[in-house]
Amino acid sequence: MRIREHLAQAGEPAFRFRQLVAAWQASTAETFADVSALPARLRGELAERFGPRLHPLTLMHVQRDEQVEKVLFVSDSGARIETVVSHYRAGWDSMCISSQAGCGLGCTFCATGAVGLIRNLTADEIVAQVMHPWWRRAGQPRPASVAFMGMGEALANPHVFDALRLLTDDAYAGMSARRITMSTVGFAPNLERLVSEYPQVTVTLSVHSPFPRERAGIIPLEERFPLGQSLEILDRHAATNRRKVYLAYLLIAGMNDSDEHLATLAALIRRRSRPELFHVSVIRYNEAVGAARQYRAPSSTRVEEFVRGLTASGIRATRRRQLGGRIDAACGQLHAKYLTAPSAGTAPRGSDLIPVTPVGR
Repeated sequence: MRIREHLAQAGEPAFRFRQLVAAWQASTAETFADVSALPARLRGELAERFGPRLHPLTLMHVQRDEQVEKVLFVSDSGARIETVVSHYRAGWDSMCISSQAGCGLGCTFCATGAVGLIRNLTADEIVAQVMHPWWRRAGQPRPASVAFMGMGEALANPHVFDALRLLTDDAYAGMSARRITMSTVGFAPNLERLVSEYPQVTVTLSVHSPFPRERAGIIPLEERFPLGQSLEILDRHAATNRRKVYLAYLLIAGMNDSDEHLATLAALIRRRSRPELFHVSVIRYNEAVGAARQYRAPSSTRVEEFVRGLTASGIRATRRRQLGGRIDAACGQLHAKYLTAPSAGTAPRGSDLIPVTPVGR
């Protein structure tokens, strides 16, 4: 966005930015000098103004597990973020991107929340995760879908709306809004804005408990923006736009997995005006660095029982399949090494650590 604004202010014709975007979309150019379609004069000016590299993120290393790839990016300011790509056997890829370095909301199940907020990512940094040349260099196609489920509470970052504009712009990333998912723990004001401005974006709201006091212990934002407020927004959205809404429910053993929780959650959904458009994704708790020590994962049997109980109550529900747990790439596990300091020569946790030559802006 900064480059487009600079070109416009400098009086350059609009097609110059399109030439630059074409190089980004092909993911073949890593520096301004590589964009041969631009005049040498302009390449030099852009490199002097923005630095030699096209992207505001430098890739530091890659971890791989079965069907999952997690990359660590570093911004020009030194902030670290993680991006995860899942490769599904059906033949398509989904990318989980970060919106913040760290997170300031302090959810007690989440490693990112234990980091605290380092800073909001810019729109360019958010989109660069999708457009980065590493993916093509590694032989990967552009992801079929993108989810704001990485580090940070996306709706707490106002730059996310500019990022959505770039991702859905036919002249830029060109993604369908229906292929984008926004996950939130309930940042209500910007949730209202999201469903108004981007009604085709899929929304996932983290619930994790139907009881306000208990939910506040898991998601402290409950005290500021109660679950009921977000559900009312999504209720209107589902009825008006006829869009399915997803409710994420992280199942924690002995805390929120009782039959009472199940029944209260089901009743909460049945009170919606279009309950058939609300779908519960039940997630088995993942152990996460920095999360509350008393949290434990329920048995797989209990997870299946919980899903069946919701279904028997007339609620649409499935167990969310999770990948990447062995490399801290599953729900709530991302921390970009802020919470760990491996000694020299000690590889990070993971089945396959891939050293790379830094590629970035």
